[in-house]
Amino acid sequence: MSKAEFHFDFASPNSYMSHCVVPQIAARTGVQIDYVPVLLGGLFRLTNNKSPMEQNAGVLNKSEYGRLEMGRFIARHKLDRFVMNPHFPMNTVALMRGALVAGRDGFATDYINTVFQAMWEDGLKMDDPEVMTGALDKAGMDGAAILAGTQDQAIKDQLMANTKASADRGNFGSPTFFAGDEMYFGKDRLRDFEEEIVRQRDAA
Repeated sequence: MSKAEFHFDFASPNSYMSHCVVPQIAARTGVQIDYVPVLLGGLFRLTNNKSPMEQNAGVLNKSEYGRLEMGRFIARHKLDRFVMNPHFPMNTVALMRGALVAGRDGFATDYINTVFQAMWEDGLKMDDPEVMTGALDKAGMDGAAILAGTQDQAIKDQLMANTKASADRGNFGSPTFFAGDEMYFGKDRLRDFEEEIVRQRDAA
């Protein structure tokens, strides 16, 4: 089959929850799922989208239902370590650029795991450069070097290009998944995403 992809931004708690499930899908299907860093704010600007907090403001019962569904997902997948970050929402530009630095330098998986944990299990204020570098150092990475790498023009350009390319393919938010050209938005579409991966795999 063609590529399976997870377009993500650390800013989204739903991306964290998806991140906890995506490796299980890869293991069950035997298909690699590539992580593609995108900037959620950039997607919003490109598509005229707004965050759920803005969309749901003043809509009776909608936010409450969203919390209910989140609780169900957490229970179903036993995401006992999840905490709602007290600093939410945060600016994740440096973190997303850092994911590209880590990908370039060969430690993307460790970086992504560390940042998701710091954001949505430890509740850290990861848009503070000192907190960011401290969390990375604690995990055995060179936080200062990664932070410096986020200022490389090629890294900045790549994040912008990833975000635009994602929007051009139909994306408007995060988490979003692609099985070939088939797009699925939101953690509640993970089952459909997996079924499509299997269909394409078996048809190859």
